[in-house]
Amino acid sequence: MEILGTQKHKIIYGDALEAIKLLPDSSVDLIFADPPYNIGKNFNGQIEKWETEEGYLEWCYEWLDLCIQKLKPHGSFYVMTATQFMPYFDIYLRKKMTILSRLVWSYDSSGVQAKKYYGSMYEPILYCVKDKNNYTFNTNDILVEAKTGAKRKLIDYRKAIPTVYNSEKVPGNVWEFSRVRYRMDEYENHPTQKPITLLERIIKASSNVGDLVLDPFSGTFTTCFVAKELGRNSIGIELQDEYVKIGLRRLQLAEEFKGEILTKEIRTFETQKMATQHNLTLF
Repeated sequence: MEILGTQKHKIIYGDALEAIKLLPDSSVDLIFADPPYNIGKNFNGQIEKWETEEGYLEWCYEWLDLCIQKLKPHGSFYVMTATQFMPYFDIYLRKKMTILSRLVWSYDSSGVQAKKYYGSMYEPILYCVKDKNNYTFNTNDILVEAKTGAKRKLIDYRKAIPTVYNSEKVPGNVWEFSRVRYRMDEYENHPTQKPITLLERIIKASSNVGDLVLDPFSGTFTTCFVAKELGRNSIGIELQDEYVKIGLRRLQLAEEFKGEILTKEIRTFETQKMATQHNLTLF
């Protein structure tokens, strides 16, 4: 396992379960987790498919518990998985946290669609907090157009002085963002890349400048990229060396290591030895 990066933005190159354990308890303000969905996707030659659904869920419950452990008392946790597994996540997490919203990321698809059933055109996201009475939610940073007031100019006659409805509102729980497609400016060679716009809304809403954002399955490091753009600190964890290289580039960290070669074999170091070698500390 390797720790790469700077004081504000770090990449942990290694297995998520082991890497999360390196982090101090109650140290992270916001976690966005987009794990493998156990649906047979090909991640740089590695097919993510567990032998049994029970095995997949046991693995998920382990990293879910670790994430909760690392989250600050006022922290927020956004979790994704396949539609068929989200009910299990929901039941498991509602016993440990407060689920404030069950979000739907909705998108169109120009690809091949199902012929004998209704094809999936969305991915579910759970929005959870540790303390329902104390958490970050920056309403004014994520307002969207309210068509009733902004476009239709309808008037609310129930008020003492009739007033046009508000022109802005907090988004509902159905979010329409385009999927990342080949040749789009933000496209990276990854089968499940999430759009910048999705992460912008999450990070703006549920963290503040200087907060620490964790993504335990970083992939193309969109979470860390957006966190940096918005003035947050970040830790991204990734097992695949090709995706770590994407993270180093997107976070503009490649120059920090001046051509350091990342091998396909995960090298094991003692945490303190790593930190000393790269002149880094976890926090």
